[in-house]
Amino acid sequence: MRWPGRLAIAAVLLLPQVSSAADWPGYEKLTREQVVAALAKAPAPADFYSRNLSGLDLSGIDFKGANLAAAVLNRSNLTRANLSRCNLTVSFAEGTNLTHANLQGAMMFSMQLQGANLKGANLSGARLIGDLRRANLEQAVLAKVDGAADMKNQSMGLMRANILSANLRGADLSGSDFSRADFSFSDLSGANLAGAKLSGAEFSGTDMRGANLAGADLSGSNFIDTDFTGANLADANFTAATFRSVRGIDRANAQGARGLPARTR
Repeated sequence: MRWPGRLAIAAVLLLPQVSSAADWPGYEKLTREQVVAALAKAPAPADFYSRNLSGLDLSGIDFKGANLAAAVLNRSNLTRANLSRCNLTVSFAEGTNLTHANLQGAMMFSMQLQGANLKGANLSGARLIGDLRRANLEQAVLAKVDGAADMKNQSMGLMRANILSANLRGADLSGSDFSRADFSFSDLSGANLAGAKLSGAEFSGTDMRGANLAGADLSGSNFIDTDFTGANLADANFTAATFRSVRGIDRANAQGARGLPARTR
């Protein structure tokens, strides 16, 4: 895989600000027709490395495991597109429409998805680290996703899934690993997190009403102003977790849960 200086610079995408789609000098701008043609003639997975595909209607396209590393997809329409097994490392999809897209097994490391619409998308088995602030993941499938923080690249700061102020209502995160992820101020109401690894994660201001956390590992996580009303906490591990101004644990199923504050058991 090619990793020139431009891509190394792109890895700072977890910072709050990114350039607009019009400010990508050196990134070849393609049309939908060119994308379709490249996919049709490629004998192997097509290479869209560092191409500018921003603002395009790419709905329904089968990318056939293409290399989209460092590609710019900002504000493109990828509704029901097939991006399964695609390489989206350090790619940019800010404000992109990925409704019902197939991202199974995709490599989404250090990806910019701020404000993206992933409602009903399938990300099962994907590697997911990046900026998902204000993303819409309602009813999305994130089962068995590897979203754990990358502890090998600490020189750039903690590389983790930043899922702040996001909509995950009814999403399926069962069996996933989101250790040290930040879900602060997100809506996880009705979400399925059964058996998930969430150790060291942040849940400040998070709505977890009616969420299924049965058997989840939440050891060392932070819960500040978190609402657990109606949640299923059966057999969950909260050992060494921090609780402050939490609500609803007394109205949750806490049978077999470990590490909950004594006064709320």
